[in-house]
Amino acid sequence: MKNRILVLCGALMIALMPVMAFAAEKEAPKPALYATGWAVLPPLIAIALALITKEVYSSLFLGVLAGGILYAGADFDGILNHVFEDGLVASLSDSWNVGILIFLVFLGIIVAMMNLSGGSAAFGRWAATKIKTRAGAQRSTVLLGILIFIDDYFNCLTVGSVMRPLTDEYNISRAKLAYLIDATAAPVCIIAPISSWAAAVSGFVEGQNGLTVFIRAIPYNFYALLTIVMMFAIIGMKFEYGKMARFEKNASEKGDIFTIRDEGAARNADDNSPINENGRVIDLVVPIIILIISCLIGMIYTGDFFGKAGFIEAFGNSDASVGLVLGSGVALILIVIFYSVRRVLGFKKCMDCVPEGFKAMVSPIAILTLAWSLKGMTDSLGLSDFVKKMIGDNGGSWMSLLPAIIFVIAVVLAFASGTSWGTFGMLIPIAIAATQNAPELMYISISACMAGAVCGDHCSPISDTTIMSSAGAGVNHIAHVETQLPYAFTVAFVSFVTYIFAGFIKTWFIALPIGIVLMILTLVVIKKTIGTPISQDAAAVGTEK
Repeated sequence: MKNRILVLCGALMIALMPVMAFAAEKEAPKPALYATGWAVLPPLIAIALALITKEVYSSLFLGVLAGGILYAGADFDGILNHVFEDGLVASLSDSWNVGILIFLVFLGIIVAMMNLSGGSAAFGRWAATKIKTRAGAQRSTVLLGILIFIDDYFNCLTVGSVMRPLTDEYNISRAKLAYLIDATAAPVCIIAPISSWAAAVSGFVEGQNGLTVFIRAIPYNFYALLTIVMMFAIIGMKFEYGKMARFEKNASEKGDIFTIRDEGAARNADDNSPINENGRVIDLVVPIIILIISCLIGMIYTGDFFGKAGFIEAFGNSDASVGLVLGSGVALILIVIFYSVRRVLGFKKCMDCVPEGFKAMVSPIAILTLAWSLKGMTDSLGLSDFVKKMIGDNGGSWMSLLPAIIFVIAVVLAFASGTSWGTFGMLIPIAIAATQNAPELMYISISACMAGAVCGDHCSPISDTTIMSSAGAGVNHIAHVETQLPYAFTVAFVSFVTYIFAGFIKTWFIALPIGIVLMILTLVVIKKTIGTPISQDAAAVGTEK
């Protein structure tokens, strides 16, 4: 009842917006409330409702509807056209978005085949003989996430499908698994020179060698580096805090790996088909290797590697969406051949996995479509122009504090919009212009843009990587958001303080150790004050599924 009332209140507030928007239209010829603080309202409505009601679909749609009303004012036809045609239809007709959706479907089919072959179960049995503690299972998840640095989408779903059997065996909550997946997706990709993220960032650095700038900025990417420190530290210190403590305590003591069970998410992630006893670890490892190599080749192919471009140049010019579709499509064909030759799965059973893989991705596809539509609303309301104006008016003063200021703005912008790449495009050119006479400060400021964007993307419930981390772990989406927020905010706070030091010191080999020390000290204080001890020994009770 409470959630219904909140949704109705949100709808009522949105219904009253035409009055405000109509008044704004009289003052300016541009779309209603263009390039003002009102542009932030649609994502704020979506995020607030999602966190309060625990229901993401209607919350995102109400955010999209709010954007349509603020854009079109009292024009009912304009609202409908902007919400459905310029929003939902446009997001599904965008070639980049369609490529990502096709990649998700291909990946879902491959995961379904790996599960049906018995490869995932065989890996779980093998890993259980090598890894004896919950801490070991979590460290293995982190290490695998670090190794799969090519693309964050690929990382989220691959790590989830591979590590779920192992983490379930050791009664690690799905919420903790989702956090480990999410924290090794974008934060790892943003410090990997050979990744789709490096290619994207390089494209925003005009007039300079983008890849060189990216590499020079890596040691200053405090949020990404400290997130990795945070994961290993909190596993080693054997405690949790915030809502994560409740989820992990239930998992370790009661075998309840869900706490808040989302039947749809769990069903999509877990294949309840009979386990193929003929499956071996090779039936998981070989398909993953095929997938990684195929996606890598697909990405450099789109960057003209087989033409005139070198490897690094090809990666810098690659189209991640097209490359991932090509790579995963070829991998799918090769994996079907592999299973047929191995006689683990016949051709018909492989084809039976096609609708299963598609069904597994319906939920993340729906959420992604709404999230992309919401971004379209903020774009049409001039959110980027509003941010540029805000930074342009204040960027010239307090230069030593500029990296810390840019970091905070990037966090807020990426959190509200759910996109880190869009945040790069808005802020990196501004950071370069503001620091053109101070090269080292420029690298720090560019890195602050990237770190803040990744932080906001990591925290945001409407971020695509957050959505796919939930899907990869098979956990309730809002449960994942709520449990990881305190962890992400902790790293964000330490990163902000570190950027203040870096702005004055302008040397990474002094600033980064300061940040690492601050991170460890912060966790020590949290453990002694609000931390909950969690046993990291091998699971002693059965998993509740």
